[in-house]
Amino acid sequence: MTAPSHAFGSTDSALTEATIGDLLRTVAAEVPDRTALIAGLPNPADRRSWTYRELLADAEATARMVAQHFSPGERVALWAPNLPEWMVLEFGCAMAGVILVTVNPALQANEVEYVLNQSRAAGLIVSTEHRGNPMRRIADEVAPKCAELRTIIAMEDVLEMGRATDPSEPLPHVGCDDPVMIQYTSGTTGFPKGALLRHRGLVNNATHFAERMGVPESGTWVCPMPLFHTGGCVVGVLSAVSKRCTFVLVEAFDPGLVLELIEEYKGAAMLAVPTMLIAMLEHPDFKTRDVSSMQAICSGGSTVPAALVEQIEAETGAAFTIVFGQTECSPVASMTSPADSTDDKTLTLGSPMPHTEVKIIDPETGEIVPCGTMGEYCTRGYHIMLGYFDMPEATAAAIDEEGWLHTGDLCAMDERGYTTIEGRLKDMIIRGGENIYPREIEDVLFEHDAVAEVAVIGLPDEKWGETVAAVVRAAPGATIERQVLFDYVRSVLAPHKTPRQWYVVDSFPLTGSGKIQKFKLREMCAKGELTEA
Repeated sequence: MTAPSHAFGSTDSALTEATIGDLLRTVAAEVPDRTALIAGLPNPADRRSWTYRELLADAEATARMVAQHFSPGERVALWAPNLPEWMVLEFGCAMAGVILVTVNPALQANEVEYVLNQSRAAGLIVSTEHRGNPMRRIADEVAPKCAELRTIIAMEDVLEMGRATDPSEPLPHVGCDDPVMIQYTSGTTGFPKGALLRHRGLVNNATHFAERMGVPESGTWVCPMPLFHTGGCVVGVLSAVSKRCTFVLVEAFDPGLVLELIEEYKGAAMLAVPTMLIAMLEHPDFKTRDVSSMQAICSGGSTVPAALVEQIEAETGAAFTIVFGQTECSPVASMTSPADSTDDKTLTLGSPMPHTEVKIIDPETGEIVPCGTMGEYCTRGYHIMLGYFDMPEATAAAIDEEGWLHTGDLCAMDERGYTTIEGRLKDMIIRGGENIYPREIEDVLFEHDAVAEVAVIGLPDEKWGETVAAVVRAAPGATIERQVLFDYVRSVLAPHKTPRQWYVVDSFPLTGSGKIQKFKLREMCAKGELTEA
């Protein structure tokens, strides 16, 4: 009889009852003079750095500043690129007991307004601009539309404001099960939902991730991942601190710069999505830079081609691992190990993380399916989010009464507990590690007079993993003009959400109940059966 698809993670490594602040204080006490943080900017003269003693001092000072403006449990949004102050604020807000709401610096006015209102943010810490996005101007424009927003703080002023506080001012008590972060994600509806994460989930998940990845103690971690994402601020920042690493923070990904930083600081560990790794391998400097210091490289966020895994290991000598999960599980649920076979590294998502469970169920019946049978990937344990902030119905739909998170991913499990991903129940598109939700783009396009119907789908792409495509039916008497619609979407949504491929149809393939069959659209695209706009 075939075994059921139900696996348990190891219990060899203990769970810690620590907060994010506890993590930093422990490490700063052990290695106070080790370099904790380096701003990995292109000009070496601009590269500020902090020891662990200095990082803790600034984090506690920032916590006092935050506590002067906000009460424990209030939400404070952070809208900024990868600056050292971001990392300081991650620890400072955690120590002040406030809930950090992370915001993608590419978002536009209506997107930021939604996040601020849905999270009921009392504060916003914002950079002046990033890559041409006038963030502070946008913040000032949307602030009157955000009922609970009462304070805006310039990112550039954070350190000075913190250092001006009275060091004797006490900080509030913070517990390991207290909420600490809201990260926006989405589900079957396509509308962003704020996953409410707690200290205990993030600290343990980051620590276990670093252990499984094989991050060397006191090594250098080079981080090109965005801090607004759990890939940057959790399995980047917190994992690196758990290993007493020096964290080299890249403000904006540039493959040549990352290669330079690895060589300069003897980078030993890195998490990067496949598109980043491909860009580094293809960069002309790759052959001349010394990357022999790399010991551990992890990737995920989209399908990792087997050829890429083999090339990375062959050309860097680093052990490669693949991570699988989602924001709602803090964020890692399954992961391969450096000691796994090449087949396991290239064809599977690995086994459950320590102290977690994974099962594969029939989406219709909820029953656990036999090994080798495709079904929905569900996971349970300390790592599961507290819920979606202020969305009880969405929370109940995602987490059942027994505590299982239903991910919406279609997977199969073997008898060892290793899983392979087959597809998604959801329509979410993963482009270069960024989650994109078709409904949001479709809602924008539906507002255009030329559009009668639209379906946004993800299409396979060698560079990005997936690319965004829009399939449109014109309104009566209207003509679909690709550039017009591109400019229209781009005016209200971030660049990575704007479709790059456009197709026109006279009618859509429909289910019996009248729903558009997106899988058939993808098949038609693959066969060249759709007309490009």
